[in-house]
Amino acid sequence: MPTSKETSKTATFGVKNIGGINSTEISISPGVTVLTGKNATNRTSFLQAIMAVMGSDRASLKADADEGHVKLDLGDETYTRTLTQAGDTVRAEGDPYLDDPEVADLFAFLLETNEARQAVARGDDLREIIMRPVDTDSIKREIRRLEERKDDIDAELSTIESRQRDLTDLEQRRNSLREEIGEKREELAAKEEEIDQSSRDIEEGRKEQEQFEQKLKELQSTRSSLESIRNKIESQEASISSLKQERNQIQNEIDELPEVPAGDRDQIDAEIDQLRSERQALNSEISNLQSLIQYNEQRLEEEDYEIAQTLAEDTEGGPSDTVTDQLLDDDEGIVCWTCGSNVDRKQIEDTVSRLQDLRRDKAQKRSELKSKIDDIKSEKRAIEEKRNRRQQATRRLEKVEAELDERDSKITALKQERKELTETVETLETEVKELESEDFEGILSLHKEANQLEFEIDSLESDLESVTQEIEEIEELVAQEDTLRDQREQVEDELADKRTKIDQIEADSVEEFNEHMDAILEILEYGNLERIWIERVEKSVREGRKKVERTKFELHIVRTTENGAAYEDTIDHLSESEREVTGLIFALAGYLVHDLHRGVPFMLLDSLEAIDSDRIATLTDYFSDYVEYLVVALLPEDAQALDDSFDRVTSI
Repeated sequence: MPTSKETSKTATFGVKNIGGINSTEISISPGVTVLTGKNATNRTSFLQAIMAVMGSDRASLKADADEGHVKLDLGDETYTRTLTQAGDTVRAEGDPYLDDPEVADLFAFLLETNEARQAVARGDDLREIIMRPVDTDSIKREIRRLEERKDDIDAELSTIESRQRDLTDLEQRRNSLREEIGEKREELAAKEEEIDQSSRDIEEGRKEQEQFEQKLKELQSTRSSLESIRNKIESQEASISSLKQERNQIQNEIDELPEVPAGDRDQIDAEIDQLRSERQALNSEISNLQSLIQYNEQRLEEEDYEIAQTLAEDTEGGPSDTVTDQLLDDDEGIVCWTCGSNVDRKQIEDTVSRLQDLRRDKAQKRSELKSKIDDIKSEKRAIEEKRNRRQQATRRLEKVEAELDERDSKITALKQERKELTETVETLETEVKELESEDFEGILSLHKEANQLEFEIDSLESDLESVTQEIEEIEELVAQEDTLRDQREQVEDELADKRTKIDQIEADSVEEFNEHMDAILEILEYGNLERIWIERVEKSVREGRKKVERTKFELHIVRTTENGAAYEDTIDHLSESEREVTGLIFALAGYLVHDLHRGVPFMLLDSLEAIDSDRIATLTDYFSDYVEYLVVALLPEDAQALDDSFDRVTSI
């Protein structure tokens, strides 16, 4: 949608075969433009042309044309729309100003059949009209997504807090291990010094000394290897235990995610395709109904006097002044353009009204189908998510089982190596014992003690490494805490915004309507009409078997008696002029609440004959403060009351 930067420029429209227009080109400057002329002078057709190039589908082709075209030059940009007759429907193509005209159709293009205007007169649900452009289902889905994200962040923060509580104990454990390792190293150094001293005291001439020391070193080395193998076995066994726990967890996860048969997914896709087909069929029916309604409305406006004259001549065998004059002079009668008979005008208008009701019903059904399609899509996404999670879990399970097999093989090999080293140690101990004498008993004992100290130091250093690694992992988690809390705050802000968005739009709509309604009633001075205002109320409504609370907009009308006493009236008792003004102000409220003044520079007003000329002039001035281009279609006698400075278009 273009922004308001394109406004404050002359808008030039080139129109061909739209409504009753053959061909015309009209330029409109910012401000108020008055289309003035008698009935059947293509004022409404030109308004429909503006709607068409803005993106609306509520425009009709000229009855004798197969194709119509509208071009809008606005600043440096050009927008186009081509309407083509395609069987019983009209197909629209081109590059219109708006991508989605729904909101503009409701609150900017205020022709006689505009829904916002009609909703007030009929006493319809005003809240539904205001909220229709708001995708409430999408907002609710986004709220659910944000809530799930918040829960995930809370779980991560909870884990960090839990690990943080372990951090102090781990740091104390690390310090304790460092101190213990230091003490053991000092003890080992002292023991090695003692061994060196003992070695120097032994008789150098002893022949067996070299062989004894060689065996002793070999024994020491073998014992060290044996201890290392034992530690590796313990490590592998711990890893296997952890992997088995992980395997059980993954298996439980897979069990909780049952496989969804392909047939179920195909059935869901088929259901979505079926619903889309139904919706496309409804779109076609709605488009056909809209074309039929617009055609009849146009013919009603123009009153088709030429066809009436022709039918009268054909019926009587020639011109008949009496019959023709009666057809043309009778305001309540009209010749039906489908069957040629003279029918009551109200009968045709009632038929058009029923067609409009049917179109609204089908539009409501289309909206329900869209919601149902969205729900099924959500169900499909949930199924696909579970399916993906199951596949991921299955892959993880396969990986864990492969690692278990690998570690089982390793531990088998390590146990075999441990067995062999144990046998070697036993053999070496026997050989050393045979070689030792009283002179070597002391040094042998010292070597054993030194070996034990080295084993203990290795074990303590391994523990220190594990504790240090765990501390580093916790510190990495803690480092993420601030980021997670910022994310959580952002998610909470988004949640608050989404949760209040619908309420805010409703509240702003009521405020805008009440504010502008109070202002306009004060200016227009409708006798004893004291106030018209909307109240937001919560009503219990039944949905299926249960009752739910729903917001409703209640329209209140307050009048005063001659002695000044106030009493509440109903919409049925408003004059036609009062109802029209109320409907227009309701549309203006929607225009402002949905920020159309930022992206839809054109507002169109038509069929204001029920309002007297002076009040039309006042309304036009009031609306012009909020719209860049205000285009008003008026009869000449009504246009006279408007400011002479306003641009006027008298020929289309």
